[in-house]
Amino acid sequence: MQTPPSLPLKDRPFDRFFMLVFTLFFITSMISDSIPTILGEPMAADSPNILVRWNYAYAYQCDPLFLNPPHWMRMVTGLSAFVYGPFYLVLVYAIWKGLNWIHVPAIMYATAISVITGVIVFGVEFFGEPEWRCQNPARFLPLNLPYVLIPFLLLIRMRKPFPFSRKF
Repeated sequence: MQTPPSLPLKDRPFDRFFMLVFTLFFITSMISDSIPTILGEPMAADSPNILVRWNYAYAYQCDPLFLNPPHWMRMVTGLSAFVYGPFYLVLVYAIWKGLNWIHVPAIMYATAISVITGVIVFGVEFFGEPEWRCQNPARFLPLNLPYVLIPFLLLIRMRKPFPFSRKF
């Protein structure tokens, strides 16, 4: 079977959206998820590290699970910092070049993050232990729901082999 050619990026406008979003996801995973994972520094408003202060401000206002992460949550942030973060760059490159081999890894990523973030993390944030429960859903959801919805859209985009041979 012959591989259908990939359409040029100009003919795949939704893929440009994915490139932008996953570039932003890379940046946010390096800024926020690396703090509890790499630095292991407690989040505090008076930290000398500006990234720690930014993370503290976010977590204090709407994400107590992120403010005082249990060990399992540090595993989640570690996945984001060391697995998802680099994958975002590979994904953006593959989308840009129209490389269809990204099809299966993209499905694996989208499925994993949807389950981990959408089910486990959101489950704890809304139905878990009181000390980790989100007190401000109106602030939490706009900042975190894209990390579940965009991978779900990617899953739809990658639903068939050779995703870049069609517009969507």
